[in-house]
Amino acid sequence: MTVSVLVADDQPLVRHAVRDILIDGGLVVAGEASNGLDAVRLAKTTAPDVVLMDIRMPELDGIAATALIRDQNDAADQPRVLILTTFEEDENVVGALRAGASGFIGKAAEPEEIVRAVRIVHGGEALLSSTATRALIARSVRRSGPYPAARWTTALALLTPREREVLTLVAEGLPNTEIAARLTISPHTAKTHVNRIMAKVDARDRAQLVILAYESGMVVAGA
Repeated sequence: MTVSVLVADDQPLVRHAVRDILIDGGLVVAGEASNGLDAVRLAKTTAPDVVLMDIRMPELDGIAATALIRDQNDAADQPRVLILTTFEEDENVVGALRAGASGFIGKAAEPEEIVRAVRIVHGGEALLSSTATRALIARSVRRSGPYPAARWTTALALLTPREREVLTLVAEGLPNTEIAARLTISPHTAKTHVNRIMAKVDARDRAQLVILAYESGMVVAGA
């Protein structure tokens, strides 16, 4: 399957290096943006499958750009956003995930890891760097407390007891195969539960489910 990628980074050397990595990995580069505003514009005009987004950019940062990309496209046409960051422990990554990013990967990652990350995010099957992501979210929530917003309360009320179990395991970073083993169900059934949860709570991928689980207080930070 052909996957098109928009690369957004204000450093030309980084952009060009990432572009070459993606092309060598069999991906299509839909365009390059040097700032957040260009990323939003190009995401609309080129309709990439994935936006590889830096956080710190002029004009508009990667967090705000991610939110605008999510808002300007219909749900079916929204590209997935993968954050490319220098510091994987940067708490701004949590802000990007809240804005709708699907995951993140460090700029120091090996070329094949970056290509694999794009493909995983495009497939929506796994949350990248799950351990680091959960640690970031937990630290953020522990500092400021959970966010029992009406949206989360309403969303959780729609879930069955089994779906709440599955959501908790997703928040632990478990893939479908491990969820299946933990609950003694088939991987197909686990995937079906995850898909139903995403549909009920209006989450586009597992990253959003992790955010929901922590911010609603369903999973306790540091527990």
